[in-house]
Amino acid sequence: MTIRNSRREFLKIAAAGAVCATAASAADPVLGMIFPPLNYPVPPDAKLLYPTGVTFLAEGVGLERMTPAGYDKVIDRIVPAAEKLAKAGANGISLMGTSLSFYKGAAFNQHLAEMISKATGLKSTTMSNGIVEGLKAVNGKRVAVATAYNEEVNGTLRRFLEESGFEVLAIKGLGIERFQDRGPVTHDELLNFSAQTCEATPKADSLLISCGALKTLDLLVPLEARLKVPVISSTPHALWNAVRLVGLSGRAPGFGSLLDRAV
Repeated sequence: MTIRNSRREFLKIAAAGAVCATAASAADPVLGMIFPPLNYPVPPDAKLLYPTGVTFLAEGVGLERMTPAGYDKVIDRIVPAAEKLAKAGANGISLMGTSLSFYKGAAFNQHLAEMISKATGLKSTTMSNGIVEGLKAVNGKRVAVATAYNEEVNGTLRRFLEESGFEVLAIKGLGIERFQDRGPVTHDELLNFSAQTCEATPKADSLLISCGALKTLDLLVPLEARLKVPVISSTPHALWNAVRLVGLSGRAPGFGSLLDRAV
């Protein structure tokens, strides 16, 4: 564990220097990312996983609550945000909000990506595509799901996953609608909550942690060691899915079974 932590500290330092280098390189592709909150920065996970070879841009749409009514209020802001990213030089665009893209089902998720591509002329994807492709890549079929959401949003996620070909054996949420009201979810709290959700479902062949606001990158390795099943999570695997739009392999050794071997 000490070696892994040291490696990550080194990556943090390297990433800080790499940001300037990648931003200055005209040869590097640019990935535009649309986030639910307003004024949301490029998440640290992006620079930790992919410190070189790609430049990241972020744009937010101002989501206030993780509820269907909250999502409805910002849906019309997605295409303008994509157009802004395209004008800023993006070569591909990802909608980085899991529940914002799955809450109306699999067909609507696909429709959102198609709308972005039609408006910008660029390849596009969504965070929901990232978790689906991630589960498929690790042969996940019977899934245990830990989320940040309330029961209503969990119900829409269950439907989305079933429409996408998975059997949802269990789904449990933290009941969060606004992180400002609840406060941060700690590393140990999220690790234990996620692990216990999967451990209560021994027939699960994979664990999904859903919500881009949950900090899961450092949980992938310890959870896989504890549970003995692959773990897919919103932000890390949405980034894996998204960087492939702009020519990267998505491989990021040291961050779980899928990212270790991605090609």
